Amino acid sequence: MNDDEPLMGIGAFARRVGLTPSALRFYDDCAVLRPARVDAATGYRYYAPEQAPRATLLRRLREAELPLVEATAVLDGPPEEAREVLRAHLRRSSESAAAARAAIEDVLRELPGGVRRGQVRVGGAELAGAVRQVGSAVATDAVREEFPVLGRVLLELAEEELRLVATDRYRLSVRALRPIAISGEPCGVPVGIEELREVASWARGLAEVAIEVAGAEVRVRGGGEERGLPVADEVFPAYRMVLDGLATARHRVITDRSALCAAVAERGGDGPVVLRTGDGELTVEGGRTLSALCTGPPLRIAFDPALLLSALEAGVGPDVLLEVVSGAEPVVVRSADQGSFTTLVMPVRTP
Repeated sequence: MNDDEPLMGIGAFARRVGLTPSALRFYDDCAVLRPARVDAATGYRYYAPEQAPRATLLRRLREAELPLVEATAVLDGPPEEAREVLRAHLRRSSESAAAARAAIEDVLRELPGGVRRGQVRVGGAELAGAVRQVGSAVATDAVREEFPVLGRVLLELAEEELRLVATDRYRLSVRALRPIAISGEPCGVPVGIEELREVASWARGLAEVAIEVAGAEVRVRGGGEERGLPVADEVFPAYRMVLDGLATARHRVITDRSALCAAVAERGGDGPVVLRTGDGELTVEGGRTLSALCTGPPLRIAFDPALLLSALEAGVGPDVLLEVVSGAEPVVVRSADQGSFTTLVMPVRTP
C-alpha cells in the first residue's frame, strides 16, 4: 500500500478491506473505526490507506464472532490482553461448537423414519484392541438378563471418531478410535459382544477394515472378506450424560499399573479392596504399598476388587491414572499414556 494515495470514499474503502459501507458507518458510530475525514457539507466519509490494516483486522475478528467490546480490546489494548481475550473466545467457541454438534447428532440419531447410515475405516489391530478394552465392561448373568442391551457394545460414529462403549451399571468403558476415513450421518448401534469379539479376532491381522452401518445391519469388510454384526433394536443408555456430569476430580493418583494389578489380585480376604493415599504412596490395605504421584488431600476409597482389577487390566502402558471426586461418585481410570480410553468404576462403601 502507498500511504501517499489520496483519501478514499466509503465505497472504495469498503471494497478494499472487505467490509460493507453500512458496517463502516456502524463502526464509525461506535468509535471503533473513525474515518480520516468527514465532509462538513455533505457528511461523506473518507478513509486513508493506512487505516486498511485496522479495518481488515476488525473484519477478521467480527467474522470470528468476537463481540465488539472484545474486538476493541484486541485492536487497542496491550498485546498480552489481546492474546488473553482471543484465547478465552477460542475456548468459548470450541465449547459452544462441541455442544451444538452433540445436540444435533443426538437429534439425527433420534429422528423417526430415517435409516442410520455411516461408514468408517480403521486399523484392524486398533479395532481388536478397542474390543478387548471395553469388552470387560459388558454386563453378564443376572444384569444382562434384566437389561439385555447392557450385554451389548455400542458402535458409535460421531465427531470424526468411532467409539466403542460398554457398561454393566457399575463400570462404563469408552474407547475412541481416530479413523482412517469416516462418512455419513452420526449414528450408534448396539451389537452383540460375542459376535463383535469374533470380528475383532478376524480383524486383528488386517491392515484396515471398513465398518458400514445401514439401518439395522452392520457389515465389516477387509482382506477380501466380509462379516456381519446383528444390530439390536434397543436404546443404549445415554452414557454421555454420565461423562458430562462428572465433577472435577479432587484427587489424582498415578502409579505403576502392573504393580497395582498385582497388589489388588494378591490381596487376601473377602470384601472390598481399600486404597489409601499418603505422601507419595498408594497403599492397598492388607497388601502392598506402591510409589505414586498423588495430588489432593489424603484419600481412602474402596472398590469391588474384581471390578477394579478388570478396569486396570483393560488399560495399556506402564502407568495408570485414577481421578477421584469422592468415595461415592464414579472414579475415572485412565491409561496415563492413552487418553482415548476411559473407564469409570463405582466405588463401594468403605468398611
